[in-house]
Amino acid sequence: MTAVSAQASQATQVSMAGALNRALGDALAADPTVLVFGEDVGALGGVFRVTDGLAARFGEQRVFDTPLAESGIVGTAIGMAMNGLRPVVEMQFDAFAYPAFEQITSHLAKLRNRTRGRVSLPVVIRVPYGGGIGGVEHHCDSSEAYYTHTPGLRVVTPGTPDDAYRLLRDSIDSPDPVIFLEPKRRYWAKGALDPATSVGFDRALVRRPGRDVTLIAYGPMVATALETAEAAVEEGWDVEVVDLRSLSPFDDETVCASVVKTGRAVVVHEASGFGGYGAEVVARVTERCFHHLHAPVLRVTGFDIPYPPPKLEEHHLPGVDRILDAIARLQWDDEVVGSYGA
Repeated sequence: MTAVSAQASQATQVSMAGALNRALGDALAADPTVLVFGEDVGALGGVFRVTDGLAARFGEQRVFDTPLAESGIVGTAIGMAMNGLRPVVEMQFDAFAYPAFEQITSHLAKLRNRTRGRVSLPVVIRVPYGGGIGGVEHHCDSSEAYYTHTPGLRVVTPGTPDDAYRLLRDSIDSPDPVIFLEPKRRYWAKGALDPATSVGFDRALVRRPGRDVTLIAYGPMVATALETAEAAVEEGWDVEVVDLRSLSPFDDETVCASVVKTGRAVVVHEASGFGGYGAEVVARVTERCFHHLHAPVLRVTGFDIPYPPPKLEEHHLPGVDRILDAIARLQWDDEVVGSYGA
């Protein structure tokens, strides 16, 4: 048996919510300074059951409910971290985190710099984000651009259960604050989990090798990008899929190596396109890979609208057909080249 197959045989199949639950449990067991708190994370086990059973296992002193006050939750975490603890807090839904935004940007992100490195804040803020669950505004939002635009914050998001475990353990161990974005529509998707493996906190991953075009995705869009790559085979395109994992800092090395190889790239995310995170990715790829590109780098994103009602979200969120359409618009022959000037 090879080392790779032996490692695969040791992996177990779990949901992303289950992987996150295990990561929190393992972190609480390994380090007595780790605390978990937020709205309904105690007795209920969280709206999405990510913290299920942790209060019973570790007690109400380490896993506990808070009032409905997001700014207070983050402010409390900052004070705890300043006194030697490692708080892991949950924002119940993405857009509910906005009342805490001032605490996050003005204090959590800046205190290390403000104290010239004397005070670090090992705080993890877990944020269920994105759509695809039939929710409405405040319950389905993609706020990554707000956080990645703020120096002093790490921003990560897993695309698989295995990565959910790895990234959350790395986030809790980090000496600096981490915004941990959890793709809520992937909570129940199952995949392999091998806690012993390690990839690197700041590294992107090539999820699928290909030679013709690079799909750059993260979080909830990783699975959609992989589905698109399989569908693209019928069109004759060999698609490489890069999972960013860490949105800030950004892994230029892995992304650019892929784009230099394929010469074409499409960035995919759920958030609105205007001023969105994809614009930063396009700029970085263009600045570093311009002379290797066969076509402009394109984006497939959510529309520039407030999050739509549940019956319309399937039209708002990027799907396989929209991504395939973008790939078809890349510079494949002289006829397509002419269409860019139309």
